[in-house]
Amino acid sequence: MGNRSDKPMNPLEMLAYILSKQIKDHEVVYIGTGLPMIAGILARKTHAPNIVLVYESGAQDPMEGALPWSVGGPATWRKSPLIMEMAYSFGQLYNGYVDKAFLGFAQIDMYGNVNTHMIGKDFLKPDHRLTGSGGNNDLSSLAENMILVGLQSPQKFVPKVDFITSPGFLDGGDSRKKAGLLGNGPVCVISQAAVFDFEPETKRMRVKSLHPGVSFDLCQLACGFELLKPEGEIPVTEVPSKEILEILRNEVDPRGVFTSIPGM
Repeated sequence: MGNRSDKPMNPLEMLAYILSKQIKDHEVVYIGTGLPMIAGILARKTHAPNIVLVYESGAQDPMEGALPWSVGGPATWRKSPLIMEMAYSFGQLYNGYVDKAFLGFAQIDMYGNVNTHMIGKDFLKPDHRLTGSGGNNDLSSLAENMILVGLQSPQKFVPKVDFITSPGFLDGGDSRKKAGLLGNGPVCVISQAAVFDFEPETKRMRVKSLHPGVSFDLCQLACGFELLKPEGEIPVTEVPSKEILEILRNEVDPRGVFTSIPGM
């Protein structure tokens, strides 16, 4: 893999850093396999040393050690003060003990509804059958604040998802609240192009910041619905310092399990 320290930042490292910045100190963070796991560990090593990491498999706040290869890996249980069954970790969400949770998607629409079930219009004969919900619906329905992350393209950012696996703001406005769902819903969407939030009244997706080198027009081209703009000039997303990039590469993911890209 070579010496990663000599290489420029790659898009996965940028995403991991942006995800980590969504975490505030002293929060309880529900994390999943992949970049959310990297982001949680990076946040703890940098700006948020007092967070509690909750793994979906039930492990609570393990001591620092080897990078877990998944949320069910033994490293998530390293000297953990409490290990619960998975159903009880979802119970933490329901009872309001989780401040932030992370979720990926195959499709997402303008109201933050997420599809990980199927691509196509016929449920019995879909074009593609996907992984389904797992714990995704529990997270989106019950967590105080959801952070969504995934690659952006017109095929993934669609006007209406083919199947709502995990609810965002449903039809917009106050429809999520009327449905009886808990928490604030999705508060942030992060892609390789931009960071998005949701306009407070309509709950439609809105550009919050554009990554360096990405224009609004380019971001819109990679989206299947009309994006809202903030008032005034759109900020540029902050990039990690050299010091933070070194921590990410040498201390968080030294083998590049989740943050290396072949050929980069």
